[in-house]
Amino acid sequence: MENKDIIRLLRLTTTLLEVHNENVFKIRGYQNAVATLERLNEPLKNMPQEEIAAINGIGKSLAANIREMLDTGSFPQLRELVEQTPEGVIRMLDIKGLGPKKVRQIWQEMEIVDTEALLEACEQGTLAKVKGFGAKTQETILASLRFTQANKGKARYADLESYGEALEKELQQAFKDAPAAIAGEYRRRLEIIENLVLLVAHSNPKAVINHLNTLEYLEQHKAASGPFVWRGLYTEPGVKVELHICPPEQFSCMLLKLTGSTTHLQAKLKSGKSLLEVAAEKQYESEEAIYKAAELSFVAPELREGFFELPLAEEGKLPTLLENSDLKGSLHNHSTYSDGKHSLREMAEHCRDLGYEYLGISDHSKTAFYAGGLEIERVLEQHKEIEQLNQELAPFKIFKGIESDILPDGALDYPEDILKRFDFIVASIHGNLNMSLEKATERLLTAIANPYTTILGHPTGRLLLRREGYPIDHRAVIDACAEHGVIIEINANPWRLDLDWRWVQYALEQGVLISINPDAHEKDGYLHMQYGVLAGRKGGLTAEQTFNARSAKEVEQYFLQRKERAEKKA
Repeated sequence: MENKDIIRLLRLTTTLLEVHNENVFKIRGYQNAVATLERLNEPLKNMPQEEIAAINGIGKSLAANIREMLDTGSFPQLRELVEQTPEGVIRMLDIKGLGPKKVRQIWQEMEIVDTEALLEACEQGTLAKVKGFGAKTQETILASLRFTQANKGKARYADLESYGEALEKELQQAFKDAPAAIAGEYRRRLEIIENLVLLVAHSNPKAVINHLNTLEYLEQHKAASGPFVWRGLYTEPGVKVELHICPPEQFSCMLLKLTGSTTHLQAKLKSGKSLLEVAAEKQYESEEAIYKAAELSFVAPELREGFFELPLAEEGKLPTLLENSDLKGSLHNHSTYSDGKHSLREMAEHCRDLGYEYLGISDHSKTAFYAGGLEIERVLEQHKEIEQLNQELAPFKIFKGIESDILPDGALDYPEDILKRFDFIVASIHGNLNMSLEKATERLLTAIANPYTTILGHPTGRLLLRREGYPIDHRAVIDACAEHGVIIEINANPWRLDLDWRWVQYALEQGVLISINPDAHEKDGYLHMQYGVLAGRKGGLTAEQTFNARSAKEVEQYFLQRKERAEKKA
């Protein structure tokens, strides 16, 4: 069990204590413990109980609970709280617009103990009549419930990586002479996966199916299965699995069919045939051979969506896609100056040790008080430390940035004399997210027009499978970034992946630079860069059009020139 798992359980304990209206001092003790552990760098599992107890804000009682969690996965008080709380009530705690007190009210006053009954109460307008709720809160809860319902059984790509790779490896080891591969949405690197599709080329389909049924983590849906396909559930992540079995000589054709989107496979080419029709003409030794027979350049799996890739493949003009190794620096990162887990020095040294040339530190700005946003005095203090570290760590470079909140009127939340002190500014929306398309778009356009805005951060504010982003006019926002020379980030956090890859190609056509930003709040956050690269690749992103594929010297020059232009406009 890792520190993050302990923190998750302590948060759950805190929330359940609030639901049960327990002693406020007990609740505060758990809240303080969570805040302390979020800053802890050392793994708790490697620490004896006495050492855990000595951590400021923990103490003997909490240390004993932590030790038991490490040993058993829970502790008595949490087990008792879970037993006393209906499962559906616990699920309500994840609903947007519902805090512990409101959940308690729904449970105790309305006697609602599951999300299905809550959905019905919202649809019938019953919840709005309860004191403390009202029509607006009911609408927020209803939208959240419907969003959750629509995404049931789906998983983020990053959350499925270990499961998908484990199943692929299991098949490859069990059937060493039979080619096996992941296909479908996962192979196309879609951000949300509904169905994990795999393919095995084996002459004995029954042997493959029998082997799958021995795996404890898989549950077959027999009615949906057949002699050449196994369908069922991967129980731990809760996603559907579909395993196809084909003769060895058909492997390449089947892999192609099971990977590409319907549009990619069935679109008519210049020859008058579709890729699917070409694949059906004979047996091919590889996917590359099928594309060649169709008079197409080979299309990387992540591009096979039918968006823009086929005309380029026909003309031999497919881009050379961005690779992880192309990235030379990491921008949009947080430290302990705001809500990060590691210090500025730790973030810088780790970034350097990963092989990057530079770090862009962009802690939260003063409006983000909930995230320790920097008042002007703290900005100046951080800049002084950056200057000292730059002397010590040279040639590695730390750029002075900030993630400046875009206020409701589109303004940035520092005066001009402070804005011009930064090397770059990531402008992002964090508050007042319930906006119409017109309001959200106008708010972004105003921020983009600010001469000090360097990068537009996570443009829609979405959290995949957790929160829909606010609606925006993507074309208008991208066109404005092109007009004002503003870079757009693909926020590489696997919860975000925002800018959506479906708009990357349009941004590139307008000449807008893209920055792959991890939004790292701890050292391990740099590892999220890979997910941003995958999203960029799906949109056809190249190293030439990726801002942080530039060297430290090129980035420094770009920032200097942009600041000079900003000061002239201001």
